[in-house]
Amino acid sequence: MYTFKDYYNNEIKLSFDYLPFSVNPMHVWVVCKYQDNWLLTKHKDRGLEFPGGKVEKGETPEQAAIREVKEETGGLIDTLTYIGQYFVAGKRENVIKNVYFASIHALEPQDSYFETDGPVIVDNIPLNVKHQNGYSFIMKDDVLEHCIQYIYKHF
Repeated sequence: MYTFKDYYNNEIKLSFDYLPFSVNPMHVWVVCKYQDNWLLTKHKDRGLEFPGGKVEKGETPEQAAIREVKEETGGLIDTLTYIGQYFVAGKRENVIKNVYFASIHALEPQDSYFETDGPVIVDNIPLNVKHQNGYSFIMKDDVLEHCIQYIYKHF
């Protein structure tokens, strides 16, 4: 387990064990690869980030992950693999997110990408993304770094 502070100085606990913080997390985050590149989305307010969001009523976290990727990027998932879960001790509320790794086999153009400007394909994620303009706060803590290392080691 890893413990560190996020962009807003909230404590985060990240584990690559299976569901260590909740069996019913209410949020998902999906690290996506498409044709050997990273598939991000550009959130209209936050900037570049991997797709993700809330689990809706009646939905499993896996269904939410598939839906969020499709809504925010037009991406069609070939494989979706749970890789970990993290807990954010927020100032107003606690947040628990499942993290998935997805292989995308196609991008479908859409009229709307909901709260995002759609897919953004990059060949690499900067090592110093914490200090890069244009990236979401979600990309600026150690969750990203640990997840990328985990993916390179296991996939």
